[in-house]
Formats: sequence, C-alpha cells, structure tokens
Amino acid sequence: MLDDFFTRALVAGVGVALVAGPLGCFVIWRRMAYFGDTLSHAALLGVALSLLFDVNTTLAVGATSVALALLLLSLRRSELLSSDALLGLLSHSALALGLVCLAFMTWVRVDLLGLLFGDILAVTRTDIAMIYGGGAFVLFVLVVVWRRLFAATVNPDLAGGEGLEPEKMELVFMLLTAVVIAISLKIVGALLITALLIIPAAAARRISSTPEQMACLAAVIGAVSVVGGLYGSLTYDTPSGPSIVVAAMLIFGLSLVPAGGLVRKMRQGSDQ
Repeated sequence: MLDDFFTRALVAGVGVALVAGPLGCFVIWRRMAYFGDTLSHAALLGVALSLLFDVNTTLAVGATSVALALLLLSLRRSELLSSDALLGLLSHSALALGLVCLAFMTWVRVDLLGLLFGDILAVTRTDIAMIYGGGAFVLFVLVVVWRRLFAATVNPDLAGGEGLEPEKMELVFMLLTAVVIAISLKIVGALLITALLIIPAAAARRISSTPEQMACLAAVIGAVSVVGGLYGSLTYDTPSGPSIVVAAMLIFGLSLVPAGGLVRKMRQGSDQ
C-alpha cells in the first residue's frame, strides 16, 4: 500500500495533522503562535547539524528544538528580556545561524526550498514510522496531562494553588511542540509548520463548544486540509506544502460564515 509516493504523502500528512491539531489548540489558548515560529526556525539549524554530524534529520531537529525551548524557558525565568523580545531574538538568530551553517557546508547539496516549504511527496516509510511513533507519544502525553495542562493554560496562578505545577506543564507543552515540529518538517517545511498548528485549531474554535471537542475537530480539519491540499496540488500542479496550508485557510474562511447564513445560502442556491 505504501509503495506509491502519493499514498505515502497522504498517510504521513494525515499523521502529522492528527497530532498538530490538538497541540495547536494549546498554542492558541496560550497565545504562543510566535513560539511555534521560533522552534520551526530552529529546525533549519537542526538540519545543518544533522548534515554536519551525519545523524538522522528528524532526531537532530527534535534535539535542537528541545534545546532552544529549554534555553527560552531559562531566559524567561531570568527576566532579562520580555517574552516577545526573547522569541524574536531566538527565532531569527536560529534561522540565520542555520542558513549560514548550510552555506559553509559546500560539500553538501541542500534543497533549501524543500526545507523551507516542505517536500511531502518525498517521504519514506522510515519518515512515516517516525511520524506515527512520535505522534502517538505526543497524543499519549497530552491525554495524561490534559487536565493539568489545560488548568495551567487557563489560570496558572489557580493551577499553582491547587498543586498542578503550571511551570512543569509549560515545560511539557514546549517539549511536545518541539517533537511535533521535528516530525512535521518534511511535510510542510520550516516556514509553514506553525500554520499547520494554528489554522486548523483556529477553525475548530469557531464551531466547538468544549475544549475537547475543539481538539478533536482541529485534528479532523487538519486531516481534511492535508487530503484536500494534496489532491489540489496534484490537480493544479502547485507546491504540496503550501497547498495544504491554503486548504486549511479555506476551511478557516468557511468557519467564519455563520451557520444560519450558510444554510440560507445553500437553500437559495437549490431554489434557483
């Protein structure tokens, strides 16, 4: 079944979407979209290190993202700079350092566009195994810490008073985000990873009544975006990664339409 490259792309993309959707809900609830950008930019540095030391790219990207998340957490606690200033500093520094490192490695040919915007059609069976293995780990941890993580997101002070360890939950959230970014790099690239985290969750927020429902709908919307984007890419010969993000954006646009207005428009169209 996985001998066809398009089938592998569908399986890999849906696997990433099922994980990115629920985690993206916490990105939105915590208003940390820029944090996702910071870790995704660090992915390029991870790629450079993987080529330099000849290690698996996904593992190197994951390790680099985790290291950057821990550095960010340490700097935030030292209160040297505000959070947004730290995110901006680390984000652009990691991106620039990664690009400079890749430029120095003249003996290696790198598909920079593939790294920036993804190359989902080139995923292998090993990539799929890492996506589903890492994704299962992230979802398992999310289920285990859901109550504590959600409480720490809504009201950190109250969560601390109830002994739910909000600082520890923040660290868990950062590490899970790093894992998702590592397994997503080959799907949509460093510049579009954050979109896959945020857009499906934002669309689900418009049509959900509970946090759990929002997380489930975000996963479904992400999966639909992957399938729609890939078939759109196949039909119109457009880049796969950006096509997935455009499909997610169109679904978000539909979520902005009031349900009653949409029903009326459908009835008017059927009457004509």
